[in-house]
Amino acid sequence: MPYFDAASSAPLHPVARQALLAALDEGWADPARLYREGRRARLLLDAAREAAADAVGVRPDELTFTSSGTRALHDGIAGALAGRRRAGRHLVHSAVEHSAVLHAAAAHEAAGGTVAEVPVDRAGRVAPGAYAAALRAAPGPTALACLQSANHEVGTRQPVAEAAAECAEAGVPLLVDAAQSLAFGPVPGDWSLLTASAHKWGGPSGVGLLAVRKGVRFAPQGPADERESGRAPGFENIPAVLAAAASLRAVREEAAAEAERLRELVDRIRARVPRLVPDVEVVGDPERRLPHLVTFSCLYVDGEALLHELDRAGFSVSSGSSCTSGTLTPSHVLRAMGVLSEGNVRVSLPLGTAEEDVERFLAVLPDVVRGVRGRLGAPERAEEATAASAGSASGDSGVSAGPAGSAGPGAGGPGAGGPGDEEAELVVDSLGKLCPIPVIELAKVIGEVPVGGLVTVLADDEAARLDIPAWCAMRGHTYEGERPADRGTAYRVRRRA
Repeated sequence: MPYFDAASSAPLHPVARQALLAALDEGWADPARLYREGRRARLLLDAAREAAADAVGVRPDELTFTSSGTRALHDGIAGALAGRRRAGRHLVHSAVEHSAVLHAAAAHEAAGGTVAEVPVDRAGRVAPGAYAAALRAAPGPTALACLQSANHEVGTRQPVAEAAAECAEAGVPLLVDAAQSLAFGPVPGDWSLLTASAHKWGGPSGVGLLAVRKGVRFAPQGPADERESGRAPGFENIPAVLAAAASLRAVREEAAAEAERLRELVDRIRARVPRLVPDVEVVGDPERRLPHLVTFSCLYVDGEALLHELDRAGFSVSSGSSCTSGTLTPSHVLRAMGVLSEGNVRVSLPLGTAEEDVERFLAVLPDVVRGVRGRLGAPERAEEATAASAGSASGDSGVSAGPAGSAGPGAGGPGAGGPGDEEAELVVDSLGKLCPIPVIELAKVIGEVPVGGLVTVLADDEAARLDIPAWCAMRGHTYEGERPADRGTAYRVRRRA
């Protein structure tokens, strides 16, 4: 069964397995002890630290092993903020950081600090100069800035070197989350702190990396501990640490050739999915991206149903759709980018992915999407065109003609029909319905108003805030914004096509 979710956790690398088994026999003792078994364990721990530090591009004494990548982020942010408490209490991060950064930022804010979020463009990338602007606009001195090296949901690489230079000029340390990119090479730039997670590159779970370069003010939080320079308390898991370092070195040796091969496979998916499946938006930067990851969203598709059907077809993929997360809130990454969230699929290929598996995925996907859309009663483009020309009656359940009631009066404006024409408007009541139903109901009735007419969709699913504007952009209609309603929100769409 092809596993296409390496961005969540990569399969254990063969070198990691060998190192782990060997270290279970040799690295079980306390490395702080002076007897033979302790000295042997210390040698293994030191060798692992040297190998990992070399891959990161720091000195061994600048690198700490933690219990996870999330722990590394939390400890790195807390320690840097505490170390620079006298400098300021302001934290800056991008809008698409890993949730661990957002949680750490929320905790900092709850403790009286301030936080600013740097926006991204539709490809999920921070603009040049954005961090410099955020630092200038800060309400006070900034203690720390955070920026991932590459996004975990859409694969977009961030301009880390440029952001690090902007931060250095302002005298602010930059923490880089390199969890997704470290397997493919070191992170460029004059960054100050870096975190990573072993299970992202094929090492065992439960091992994170925290690098703090010399000269960076850092104060570990929590009770003092004598291990890992006081930055990661507790007994070191030497077998897992050794396996993590060995697999990182092995993956790096394969990375150049394998990255080129995986990029070609991902290019194939990026190019062919929109041709094979109607109404698909491929998201993320098409060029400045990780080589193994591609994300696309499908109109009129329940993401959870789509993932279940792909699993039944033999493919393990993931999603950022709200309807696969158990909440009504879409992925914060997709929301920050302003892209379609419904029917979202992330494909992240592990090292060694076979070309025939990708071809089989491309062969299976169209029928899977068609089947899910059919069960939801989603319209075809031809059906929408027929509805538009026929002007079917507006007596269907959930649809009413006339002003938008509690949503506010219909808005006129340029292009709203010909001179002297009355505003034509339909109201679609999608309250209580989850994605992608509000968009499906909008698509079914758009042909019932003349070109220039309005459709107002009443919805209380947060995903509608992303998906209705995205549908308008894909269909060539005009999204005229939202306004509060008695219940939920009224989303206004003007028919242009």
